[in-house]
Amino acid sequence: QVQLAEAGGGLAQPGGSLKLSCTTSGFAFRMYAMVWARRVPGKGLEWLSGITSEGTDTFYADSVKGRFTISRDNAKSTMYLQMDSLKPEDTALYLCVKCRGPTGPMNPGQWDAWGEGTQVTVSS
Repeated sequence: QVQLAEAGGGLAQPGGSLKLSCTTSGFAFRMYAMVWARRVPGKGLEWLSGITSEGTDTFYADSVKGRFTISRDNAKSTMYLQMDSLKPEDTALYLCVKCRGPTGPMNPGQWDAWGEGTQVTVSS
């Protein structure tokens, strides 16, 4: 059974940092691209970043490019999102997403499993 568990959310001040993790089980993590997305009530799901199965290619939405860094440790079956220079508009539920294959993390049609999310609140 595929399981994705996000952690690391919380309250941060504007300009601050948080590091999220996504611990996985139930599938061969190293074979699949992964995604970070976020959900804001009333605004739907926003794709933030993706990483291919070997971690050789990463992709970012314009809204987080230069501030967020995606990474993965295939030996630990874990993905990370380092979030710096946080803004109030980054407040959201952050979700870890598994893709159907090793590539294509930018294509929602390739997403096939989600975690329950970790809440990030950016406020002074």
